[in-house]
Amino acid sequence: MTIIDCHAHVSPPTELWAYKASILSHLGAHGRGKVNVTDDEIRRAVEVKHFEGGDKSHMDFIKEVGTDMQCVSPRPFQMMHSAKPSRVVQWFAEETNNIIYRQTQLYPKLFVGIAGLPQASGEPLDMAIAELERCVKMGFRGCLLNPDPFENSGQKAPPMGDRYWYPLYEKLCELDVPAHIHATGSKNPDREPYSLHFINEETTAVYGFIESNVFKDFPSLKIIISHGGGAVPYQLGRFEAASARKPNGELFSKAMRKLYYDTVLYSAAALELLIKTVGADRCLFGAECPGIGAARNPATGKTYDDIVPYIKGFDWLSDADKHAILEGNSRKMFKIA
Repeated sequence: MTIIDCHAHVSPPTELWAYKASILSHLGAHGRGKVNVTDDEIRRAVEVKHFEGGDKSHMDFIKEVGTDMQCVSPRPFQMMHSAKPSRVVQWFAEETNNIIYRQTQLYPKLFVGIAGLPQASGEPLDMAIAELERCVKMGFRGCLLNPDPFENSGQKAPPMGDRYWYPLYEKLCELDVPAHIHATGSKNPDREPYSLHFINEETTAVYGFIESNVFKDFPSLKIIISHGGGAVPYQLGRFEAASARKPNGELFSKAMRKLYYDTVLYSAAALELLIKTVGADRCLFGAECPGIGAARNPATGKTYDDIVPYIKGFDWLSDADKHAILEGNSRKMFKIA
C-alpha cells in the first residue's frame, strides 16, 4: 500500500521567507523581484536537517512516519491574504507556487503540487482564479481555499454559500480539481492563535456549505475540509437536531457526506469519531508532516502525526476501507496514477 498524505506543506529555501519580508517592507514600490534559488538549494531545504534544532529534515520526518507521497501546498500561516496592497499577496503566492512546482519536478514520485491562491481580502477572486488556472496548467492537482482572507482581523468574509465564491467554484468544476479548505493567519493571536483559527474557520465552512445551495448549483464540486472538519463531528448532535426540525429537510449527517475530510487529527479517539461520522469513503489520510504534530508524545515516544498505525489498527474497519483512507481516496480525488 502507498501511503499518500493529502495535507502537507512545503519546506522551502529560506530565500522564500526573505522575499516575503522584502516585498512587505517596500509594499511593492521597488518592483516584484523573484526568488532566486538553484535546484540544489531546493533539495537542501527538503533534505538538510533544520527541524527540531537541526536534528531532523523534512525527509527524515516523512520516512519516520512511513509516508510515501505528499500533496504539498504553501504553509498557510505564511500566506498573508490580508496584506495590502494586494499585489504583494499575488507575488508571494506565485513565488511560493513556483517553488512547489520545482519541488514536484525534482521529486516527482514524492510530491504532488497543491496551489496557494492569492485571495486578496475584500477584493474579487480574479487573481485567485488566474493563479489556479496557471498552476493547473503546470500540473498542480488542487488548491487551498481560505474561508477568511481577512485573517481574523475583525471584518468577516462572506459565508461559503455566498455568491462571492461562485466564480471560483465554477472554475474548480471546469478544471475538475478539488479545493482544500484551510485558513491562513490570525490577526488576533492573543484570543485566537492561528491553529485555533483554523479549526474555527473549518467549522464555519462546513456549516456554510451544508446550509446553502452550493452543491445544488455545483454538483461536481469537490471540497476537502482540513483537520477532520473542525469541531463539527463533535457537535453533530446539535446540528442534526436542528436539521430534523426542518420540514422535508435533509439531515445534517447526510449532508456532511457531500464534503470530504482529511485525517489531520492526532488521537485515535478523534480519528474513530470522524470516520464513523462521515464514512471511510469521505476520509483522506493527512498527517501534515512535518507540522505541529511533529512534537513527540511523551506517553509513546512517537510523534503525534504518526497516525497510520491508528488507522491500520482499527479492527472495525475493513481492509478495503483502510486502503481507501490511506491511498485510494486521494488517488481518485487528485487523479494520481
